[in-house]
Amino acid sequence: MESWKYARQRLVPFVAALLGTALLCFLLSDIAFAEDAGPPACGGKILEKCTPNSGDTAWMLASVALVLMMTIPGLGLFYGGMVRKKNVGDTVMTSFAVTCLVTILFALVTYSMAFRAGTPFIGGLDRMFLKDILSDIGKGGIGNPNPLAATIPESVYICFQMTFAIITPALIAGAFAERMKFSAMLWFIGLWAIFVYAPIAHWVWGPDGIFSSGNDAALVKVLDFAGGTVVHINAGVAGLMCAIMLGKRKETGPAHNMVLTFIGASLLWVGWFGFNAGSAVSAGMQAGMAMLVTQIATAVAGFTWMLVEWALKGKPTVVGICSGAVAGLVAITPASGFVGPVGAFAIGVAAGAVCYWGCTGLKRLFSYDDALDCFGVHAVGGIIGALLTGVFAVEQYGGTAGALEGNVAQFFNQCIGVATVFVYDAVVSLIILFVVKMFVGLRVTQDVEREGLDLALHGEVVQ
Repeated sequence: MESWKYARQRLVPFVAALLGTALLCFLLSDIAFAEDAGPPACGGKILEKCTPNSGDTAWMLASVALVLMMTIPGLGLFYGGMVRKKNVGDTVMTSFAVTCLVTILFALVTYSMAFRAGTPFIGGLDRMFLKDILSDIGKGGIGNPNPLAATIPESVYICFQMTFAIITPALIAGAFAERMKFSAMLWFIGLWAIFVYAPIAHWVWGPDGIFSSGNDAALVKVLDFAGGTVVHINAGVAGLMCAIMLGKRKETGPAHNMVLTFIGASLLWVGWFGFNAGSAVSAGMQAGMAMLVTQIATAVAGFTWMLVEWALKGKPTVVGICSGAVAGLVAITPASGFVGPVGAFAIGVAAGAVCYWGCTGLKRLFSYDDALDCFGVHAVGGIIGALLTGVFAVEQYGGTAGALEGNVAQFFNQCIGVATVFVYDAVVSLIILFVVKMFVGLRVTQDVEREGLDLALHGEVVQ
C-alpha cells in the first residue's frame, strides 16, 4: 500500500503530465504546420537531388556513440566515485534516468524548438514528434533540409544533438548530489530542458538565433563551436541555483572510490573527441584541428591543476588531476573549431589554474555547497573558454578572427553572450526550482540524508 501511495503521489502525475504535453504538442504541430512548405533545399539544390556524404555520415555516427558514452557510463562513474558510498546508486541512477527523460523530450519538442528555424529567440514546431524527417528518402534524398547539417541525414544530426541535450542537464546533478529528491530531480530536469536548454541552444546554434555565428542577421555573433555557453555555462549556472536553493549537506565525506572517478574521467576525455571534433558536422580539416586542440588543452589543464594542487596542498591527487582534465575539456569546447595549438595551450593553463580556484577559493568565499563542483568546473571553465575564444580565434581555422588578429569586437561579443546566458539561466532555473519546491519539494528529509539516498529512494545499496 505504501509503495502504491508513493507511485500515485509522485509518479502518476509526472506520467500524466508527460502524456498530456505530448498530445498537446502533436495537436499543435498538425495545426501550425498543416500547409505544405514545398520541397526543401540542400546546398542550393532540391533535396531529392542531394546525396549524403558517406564520410561525414560515418564520422557523425561514431560521434553520436562517443558523446552518449560521456553521460553513460562516463559522467555516471565520474560523479559516482566522488560521492559517499551510500549515495552511489542514486548518483549513477540520475545519469541514466536523465538520459531516458531528455531523449523523450528531445524527440517530442526540444529538437524542433532548438534547431529549426522560427524566430531569433525560439525555433519552430515543424519537427515536433520528429515528423517528416524521412519524407524525402524515397526520392533519393537524405531527409535533411536542415542547413546546419546539409551533408548528413537529419536523423543522424538529431541523434548527435540529442546527446548534447542529454549530457547538459546530467552535469547539473553534480551540484545537488546527495540531497535532492529523485522525483524533484525529474521535474526540474524536464522543465529545464524545455524552458532553458532549448531556447539557449537556439540562440547560439539555431539557423536564425540571435547569437548564431552562422546567421547573417544575428544581433551579436557569439562563437561557440561545441557548447561553452549552451552546455557548460548553462549547466554550471543551473547547478549553482540548485545548490543555493537546496542548502548545504548535513554531513560530507571524501570521494569513496577514486578509481571510479578515474575511469569516468577517462571515458569523458575519449568521448569528448566526438563532442568537439564531431561539432564540425563533417570529416574534414576543421574536425581534425578541433581534435588536436582538444587533446592539447586537456593535457595542459590536467597537468596545471596537478601542479597548483601540489604546490598549495603538498600532494597531487587522482581526483584533482581528473578534475583538471575535465576543466580543460570544458574550456576548449567553445574554442575547439576556432583556435590553433597556441590558443589551446593558453586556454589549458587558464582552465587548470582558474578552475582550481573556482572549486576551492570561490566556493569558500560564497559558502555554497556545490557537491561535485559543477559550477567551479563547468561554469567557470565555460566562461574562460568562451572569453578566450574571442581572443585566440584564428580566421584561417574557423572563419572568424579574434582580438589577437585585430578583431577586438569579437571579445566583447563573447562577453555579451556569456552574460546573457548566465542571467537568463539563473532567473529561469530559480523559477523552475520554486515551482518544483511548491508542488513536490526539493530536498530529502534529514533521516533519508543520514541513511543514504540509495536505500531510502531506490531500495538498493552498493556492497
